[in-house]
Amino acid sequence: MLPPPPRPLSDSGILEALPEQEQFYRAPARFGNIPVEAEPKGWDRRQGFRKLYPRIDLPTQIVERVHLGNNDAHDPNRLIWGDNLHIMRSIPSNTVDLIYIDPPFFSGRNFNVLWGDNNELRSFNDIWEGGLDGYLVWLNTRLYEMKRILKLTGSIYVHCDWHASHYIKVEMDKIFGYENFQNEVIWYYGGGGASKSRYARKHDTILFYSKTSNWYFNADVIRESHKWDKGQLRADGSERDYKKGKLPDDVYEHHSIMPWSSERIGYPTQKPEALIERIIKASSRKGGTVLDCFVGGGTTAAVAQRLGRRFIVCDQSRVAIAVTAERLKQESMTLELGEEPRLDFTVEQWGIYEADRLSQMLADDFRRFVLTCYGATRTEDSSAIHGWRNQMPVWVGAPRLDSQTTAQDVTEFANAIRRTEQYRQSNLRNGEMLAWGFRQDAAEAAEQLRNLEKVDVNFVSLAQIQIGDDRFRAHITRHSTDRADYDEFLTFVRPPVVSVGWKALGGKSVTFDASESAVVNPGAEIINVQWDFNHNGERFTATPGYSFQRDKSKALQVTHKFERARKYLVACRVQDSRGGEGMWSGEVEVV
Repeated sequence: MLPPPPRPLSDSGILEALPEQEQFYRAPARFGNIPVEAEPKGWDRRQGFRKLYPRIDLPTQIVERVHLGNNDAHDPNRLIWGDNLHIMRSIPSNTVDLIYIDPPFFSGRNFNVLWGDNNELRSFNDIWEGGLDGYLVWLNTRLYEMKRILKLTGSIYVHCDWHASHYIKVEMDKIFGYENFQNEVIWYYGGGGASKSRYARKHDTILFYSKTSNWYFNADVIRESHKWDKGQLRADGSERDYKKGKLPDDVYEHHSIMPWSSERIGYPTQKPEALIERIIKASSRKGGTVLDCFVGGGTTAAVAQRLGRRFIVCDQSRVAIAVTAERLKQESMTLELGEEPRLDFTVEQWGIYEADRLSQMLADDFRRFVLTCYGATRTEDSSAIHGWRNQMPVWVGAPRLDSQTTAQDVTEFANAIRRTEQYRQSNLRNGEMLAWGFRQDAAEAAEQLRNLEKVDVNFVSLAQIQIGDDRFRAHITRHSTDRADYDEFLTFVRPPVVSVGWKALGGKSVTFDASESAVVNPGAEIINVQWDFNHNGERFTATPGYSFQRDKSKALQVTHKFERARKYLVACRVQDSRGGEGMWSGEVEVV
């Protein structure tokens, strides 16, 4: 029998172990010494999955709070753009009731590239590196965090297809425990083409696991109508209760989204709301929290919002987050009178931040944000030393992008260091200043301090680091020896410059042209354009049908027919492939 692996320390400080189920991974003695893979692919007995995927601690930046009638300021729903592994590592253990994920199928790189922005392309390059084993390591790392996040009564549903469903089940047995496997749910969608060389592939597989032996499941809320004629008896001779309906089984028959469906958003892997609704109703209570870290076009979030569940959803694509946000706004607008108001939700970003929004923050909030990005700890006991990193005092400049650090700032910071106990004990001779920019006299003042170190006096040497440069990001990119994609984390982006022209055609139709809009971020291109033809001046809400279009040329130049002739405030929002987002608004006379 294999010895149980050591238990690595989890991100929440709780010791997490793999299930001890050696009886399922033990070769019979009569077969001799046959190696058996008892642990998930990618697992290290000392470091868990952190050996391949080191932990990165970065804050999220709230770029929008959407008010839906609920004033709960402390705990809104969350829509997050960023790497789902690191986002999940920031979520406390045992806090989520239900997880549903529809990860990229192991069916080919091009099939899974849906939105086209840089983060998505980089993520899929990571997924496909190393073939099937690489795919399973990538998925296992995230499944392990999902198990930690789930409440003890929680469940997880993993949506996959024939390419890898059986391999994924083997890995989930190792992570969640063979005994916690509950169902292999078959979603039969029928329709479409057939094959003359094999049986037509007409179903997906959804693997359903619980975290423990005590999980929540309510079969009554998803009872189905009987397909048999009335009067048919059960095997025991009793009559069926047709009014109550039959308990659900593990085969669910429902069409995929048809091209003409009002649900359809415009990307190929969108799942029907009825499928997600069935899962959420059965495996979560009203008020419970649902997590989907591959949210795509937002189906899970939209259904959770409608059913009165809280949600935390994320995606590596900025366009997916923008489309989901608009879908949630539209969903909230269709509520019937008398229904309970929906919770507000925040739109957040992890790892790639909007510099213009940071420049509008209060100084103290900005310093706290920058220190967290830099891996430093905030201090409250000094006006000139804002934090500490690796026993090094740190100073942070002003939020404004055009702010410049001065010689006076350098002198005050140096004097603050000299007043510390560490300086008096001759253990501290250095400091670091972080800012958007440095004036020439600031650089000269710091250089003078460095030169004075050559004499036998305890002077201070100051390093001046520009926010966002390689030195600022060094604690992130040091991991790039093993994972090149870490080079993209912790970057600051600027919004595209959105320029819109318009021409009234008569008959209440107007043509709009945003093709003169320009990106600012290096190497970026426009990948999505959204239009709000009845903007209220405060909250952008994309007009249905104008939230996402794969053909960007059609999105940049559009013709819209308004309901009546009058003045309208129109807004256009543009996203680029680096994550920048800009907006234009203007008054339009419709005739």
